[in-house]
Amino acid sequence: MASQDLLERLRASGWLMTSQRRVVAEVLSGDHVHLSADEVHRLALLRLPEISRATVYKALGELVALGEVREVSVGGRAKLYDPNHDATHHHLVCEECGVTRDVQAPSGGAPRPAKADLGGFTLTGVDIVFRGLCPKCAKSQAAATGRTKRSSP
Repeated sequence: MASQDLLERLRASGWLMTSQRRVVAEVLSGDHVHLSADEVHRLALLRLPEISRATVYKALGELVALGEVREVSVGGRAKLYDPNHDATHHHLVCEECGVTRDVQAPSGGAPRPAKADLGGFTLTGVDIVFRGLCPKCAKSQAAATGRTKRSSP
């Protein structure tokens, strides 16, 4: 979905690519990537064992400030970092395990409230989150429901 890989975009922008920043960007690269800061740190440690949590948080903050990564808040969970910054999209979240995927926005963009409904607000953004069960959780839930039905008198 991303028009250009995060690492490519950062190189093109001239962002100083230290080994720590490169590892954070590598961890965030790909389609349907939505990781918390702790997940980014855990995965970064596998590539660069000396990287600190503070360095990861700082790099994530810089990427958000540059507009290369979006912070996504869904359902009271930890903020997720989404490198798919340039495509208009929504999110699909599993209510059970929290896995998050990008969903293409329909043509015409996000719905807009009528001006009268805004109550003087200036609209600065729209976040649409679809909720459901991923295939793995749906299968587990169906299996658990089947066991419950069989064990009932």
